[in-house]
Amino acid sequence: MDGSTASTSIRKESTLPGRGPRGSSGSSSTANGSASRDAGTWVLLNALQSLKPAADSAGMINQLRGLEDVKSAIAGIQARIAVAFDLSERQSQANAGVPGAEQGRSVAAQVALARRESPSRGSRLLGLARALATEMPHTLAALEDGELNEWRATLLVKETACLSAADRTAVDEELHPDTGTFSGCGDKTIVAAVKAAAYRRDPRSVVNRAAHAAGERFVSIRPAPDTMAYLSALLPVKNAVAAYAALTRHADTARSGGDTRSRGQLMADTLVERITGVAGGVSRVEVQVIMTDRALLQCDSEPARIPGYGIVPSSWARDLLNPSPAQSTFDVWVRRLYTTPGTGDLVAMDSRARLFTRVQRRYITARDDTCRTPYCDAPIRHVDHIVAWHRGGCTSISNGAGLCEACNHTKETPGWTAQPRPGPRHSLRITTPTGHSYDSTAPPLPGTKTGLTSPRPERTERPGPMRRRRVQ
Repeated sequence: MDGSTASTSIRKESTLPGRGPRGSSGSSSTANGSASRDAGTWVLLNALQSLKPAADSAGMINQLRGLEDVKSAIAGIQARIAVAFDLSERQSQANAGVPGAEQGRSVAAQVALARRESPSRGSRLLGLARALATEMPHTLAALEDGELNEWRATLLVKETACLSAADRTAVDEELHPDTGTFSGCGDKTIVAAVKAAAYRRDPRSVVNRAAHAAGERFVSIRPAPDTMAYLSALLPVKNAVAAYAALTRHADTARSGGDTRSRGQLMADTLVERITGVAGGVSRVEVQVIMTDRALLQCDSEPARIPGYGIVPSSWARDLLNPSPAQSTFDVWVRRLYTTPGTGDLVAMDSRARLFTRVQRRYITARDDTCRTPYCDAPIRHVDHIVAWHRGGCTSISNGAGLCEACNHTKETPGWTAQPRPGPRHSLRITTPTGHSYDSTAPPLPGTKTGLTSPRPERTERPGPMRRRRVQ
């Protein structure tokens, strides 16, 4: 490849010296259990890896622009492939007698795994691909030509989602994105143009969409750096403005009365106190903190972990367990978890019951942290058998895995299988209907060394009784 030109041409019939294709078309999986590349994608990858920075600044800018065009073209090709795969899977399922309402249920999950994305992201990518390939040919052509990137193509699809297929195609024809209509435009300009075109085409649908949006209000929480979290609410604009104005007025009044906290701190503290109804915002809620005995009792620097949140400093965890007298009194329950020497894996606890016990569910949630499907970071909602009970799977810690609701339903789709795998930590392998396999390993617990170094040996014991310690 000539690194000094903006455009790039790749010939699939030849390969670079010493960099021939390492995969073959039609192979289902690689040694590590993930989807493999076919010969054509290996040629493309090898050619891109041979690209070196240009000799001058102008050439480097040409390279950056050319590679951006390549990224957009690849996104367009991925969209066409995703739609073709969807049609192929639906046809195969129809031939197998799967009811029409259930056909294609696991396609998005397979697309997500192949693209190393979460299942929810895979569903959006498949929806984008369908809209582009079947209803918005000009937008798809603009994506393949580099006139739009994948995100801006997504904006066009999103803002026309309320229209019928015919009206969406008409908006695509009106805007002609493939002719450079949006060249030099930012996201807001593109969104405004698409909204205007959609409203001209079908005002009623746009108005109905706005009315329906109020029914999709919700509250969510997600981790933030430095032991913080984002509490977000999607609200009708009048409600959101009213809530923000009330918090602002209270913060301004408090500051004028001599409160030394910043405006933002006052608004955040007031929000928590008014929602919980408790001064200081501490209410009866359980927060699980997993840490080593050395970090708890000997001030070791090994970080702790909160399931569903992630890693937190051990000093912060100790402060949480030993609050100052000025803070509210609350209870601390200490449960001992014992790990296997040399691996750091939790000791298994088996059961003959059909359903997992509460203790087992707590155990698996602490071990898995988030959904065990590869690339899915969703919170654990279901604790389910890896090998289903009706297929002979036992109710045991080793045969259990924490999953989000969507992934648990997906694994029940015909053609999907899962099996526990041996390993230093709890591992399982998921196989999709196409025969591709993906491995999942539980995250390391606090105090466990990763990589080639073995963890510090610890005694293997049977779990002891739960101990309660009241913190004043």
